[in-house]
Amino acid sequence: MVKALGHFSTITRHKILVMKYCFRIGLYKQGLSHDLSKYSWSEFKIGCKYYVGTKSPNNGERKAMGMSTAWLHHKGRNKHHHEYWIDYDNKGGKAIDGVEMPRKYVAEMIMDRICASKVYEGDAYTDQMPLAYYGRGKDKDWLLHDETKRQMEFLLEMLATKGETETLKYIRYHFLKGEAI
Repeated sequence: MVKALGHFSTITRHKILVMKYCFRIGLYKQGLSHDLSKYSWSEFKIGCKYYVGTKSPNNGERKAMGMSTAWLHHKGRNKHHHEYWIDYDNKGGKAIDGVEMPRKYVAEMIMDRICASKVYEGDAYTDQMPLAYYGRGKDKDWLLHDETKRQMEFLLEMLATKGETETLKYIRYHFLKGEAI
């Protein structure tokens, strides 16, 4: 029961924080619907079982089972994860490849990374942490579309160097309007 309450509290804090950040950049519908699948039984039960409070419980399931059924469920229902945007390659190259993400989902992905870092790091959070987290898994993202990768790295580097206020303003008034980066 303690793990269930802890997991519920963590995902709810994260969801509310992402909602506030999405609202700040003008993504109201995405803010309201962000990560609702985490409350589905197929994801929630795994979250409770592997809850530790300092990192995603999906890592615990992956370590124990060799894969995460909760993550497979989650990524297939949430367009702010680049893994959602994988399809067969029709150019004759790889069997499957990353598809370019629409900017509104790239922006939500940035909000998700900021807020996950804030929830898990607490008072130790800095604006460099989302970029550092991305950097630790960067070589594993081989199915990330080149343009999506470029946009994500640009925004995470802006966050790390120019700070949250300037980055959110840029995303809302320039990036989401389609301006070149």
